[in-house]
Amino acid sequence: MTAKVRFAELATVAGVGVAGIRAVRRALSGRRQKDDEAADRWLVVTILKPPDEVVSDGGLPAPLAELGDLVEVQVRPAPGDKGTELAARLTRHGPTSVSARWEGKDPRQRVRTALREAKCLLEVGEIVHPDAPATTHPGPAGRLVRRATDLAQGEGRL
Repeated sequence: MTAKVRFAELATVAGVGVAGIRAVRRALSGRRQKDDEAADRWLVVTILKPPDEVVSDGGLPAPLAELGDLVEVQVRPAPGDKGTELAARLTRHGPTSVSARWEGKDPRQRVRTALREAKCLLEVGEIVHPDAPATTHPGPAGRLVRRATDLAQGEGRL
């Protein structure tokens, strides 16, 4: 085994260890919110258009309209006349635990994705997707980044 490969493996293990320590510290410090509180939170994006253009003809943007009664939506002017705030939160709660998120079954992920897609449609006119994967490096660090990107479930890119 070469020193370069060994160093990459050690760096990966160290990174995972640091992330684990941070998670334990957060859990022990009491900063972690309960699942019910997290599910009730409003998720908000700011769209650089006036409110009448965001909800044209009284209808929501297509990605949010597809969620139907799963979400409650608010449209309000952004502070300082900087566009429009589009806020959504779940009306029915499903599994919102860490394991549900890991498995891609957290309904909040659908809400985040719908908000991001609505913002893209309203500002750009189409849903923008990244052209290439975050990394193509075949080593341990590349596999770790690829796994984290897969777990993001379309919620963005590292």
